[in-house]
Amino acid sequence: MASPGASRPGAASQRPPQGRSSRQDKYSVLLPTYNERENLPLIVWLLVKSFSESAINYEIIIIDDGSPDGTREVAEQLEKIYGPDKILLRPREKKLGLGNYVIIMDADLSHHPKFIPEFIRKQKEGNFDIVSGTRYKGSGGVYGWDLKRKIIRLYRKEVLQKLIEKCVSKGYVFQMEMIVRARQLNYTIGEVPISFVDRVYGESKLGGNEIVSFLKGLLTLFATT
Repeated sequence: MASPGASRPGAASQRPPQGRSSRQDKYSVLLPTYNERENLPLIVWLLVKSFSESAINYEIIIIDDGSPDGTREVAEQLEKIYGPDKILLRPREKKLGLGNYVIIMDADLSHHPKFIPEFIRKQKEGNFDIVSGTRYKGSGGVYGWDLKRKIIRLYRKEVLQKLIEKCVSKGYVFQMEMIVRARQLNYTIGEVPISFVDRVYGESKLGGNEIVSFLKGLLTLFATT
């Protein structure tokens, strides 16, 4: 199998020059939510602040999974406050947004949006297809964190679309399979050390049944790759 850092045939002609950011670049942040009524206003405010201070073109797409706690109503208010060009409500299974880059992160404040400009710088410096946050590099850390899913990644949109087509896993294994498939397809992957923090409000969605499903999914993934 080729190295993760290997170039794909024809990839150079499809990418902008290394380290150079196009003024047309736009970043679509996908925020999956379920019962995040308390966290959502704060994460959106921090995202808007981070993008605005760095003069980054962005949109935030809130993908609610039928939350019964009023998350959707809060999202609708945020859309009015910041404008429908910046905050969008989308049900699942819709398009990935208008940006040529897509950022996927949790809405529970386990990832601070202040790291996003560093993700963008890393992508431009290495011309990476994917940039993933990791607590195993450099100064990354973890506070109040256990074995729950904590994912923040930046993708070229066309790369993410291809990976979604290739992946067969569901739930918590899906994000792991994305990286496995990315390496198989020789997509380049950069890493940024970040600190993870346990959720501010609410409880984790990962219960006993989800853990069992996660382990079963891992076994299936290892058996098919």
